[in-house]
Amino acid sequence: MQKLQPNLALPPPTFLVLISIASTQLGSAFAKSIIQELGATTTVLLRVGLGAIFLLLLQRPQLKGYTRANYLLLILFGLDLAAMNYSFYAAINRIPLGIAVTLEFVGPLGVACANSRQLVDLLWIFLAGVGIFLLAPVGGSALDPWGVALALVAGFFWGTYILLSARVGKVFAEIRGLSLLTAALAAGTIGLLPLSILSGGLAKLEPRFLAAGLGVAILSSAIPYTFELEALKKLPIRVFGVLMSLEPGIATVLGFIILREKLELRAIVAVILVTLASVGTSVFEKRRRLK
Repeated sequence: MQKLQPNLALPPPTFLVLISIASTQLGSAFAKSIIQELGATTTVLLRVGLGAIFLLLLQRPQLKGYTRANYLLLILFGLDLAAMNYSFYAAINRIPLGIAVTLEFVGPLGVACANSRQLVDLLWIFLAGVGIFLLAPVGGSALDPWGVALALVAGFFWGTYILLSARVGKVFAEIRGLSLLTAALAAGTIGLLPLSILSGGLAKLEPRFLAAGLGVAILSSAIPYTFELEALKKLPIRVFGVLMSLEPGIATVLGFIILREKLELRAIVAVILVTLASVGTSVFEKRRRLK
């Protein structure tokens, strides 16, 4: 008699990506209230540190037998991840969530267009450029200039994160992606710890902040990274990129629902333009790789 196996089928990969995006931005929305009391450095420390602990409970990276240069590369990857999250959290403390995410997308857009010589990419650069101009704190815009600058810095670190991720993946080809991410989060935690102590944020820690930080870590790190890795097993990179391009729009909606952040018409147009530019680069990514 044949033994029946339990059916533990996961949702479709497209649904996993959408859950990942919503979870990330939900975590960012919750983090915004913590930032106002603890500061960006300690809030990021909670996200990165507790995220690392959570992932370490699932698996432990086996990273023996590599060179010093390899380990330094992995540490740099972790520090870049920490810097990206810090600048983003510092940005959302000053400007609406949807706008910060939109500006942050300059990073991956820049990497995608820099690696291509197709004429059509000029269109995506133009659309993104117009969107960024509309969000610039000029012409009567109420946006905080430092918040805009910090979001663009987060985009820069996101771009370098993509480049470092590819490099780390090649160097540690035999190590699972989740294990590398866990090691990177641990390195980022060590880098953030002295900064958090100097800022005085650790002295303000209370059990309620630890609980909230754990929630942010699970929503913004554990769930998204796990779901995205699972989705990428079955989903073409091009489709994955298109779905991730919806992130500015989803962040804008969640920012309005949870944080009551209302955007001006010019900001809404900017979000749409940057989203279209991101979708365009993702749609043409397959054609780019085939050439």
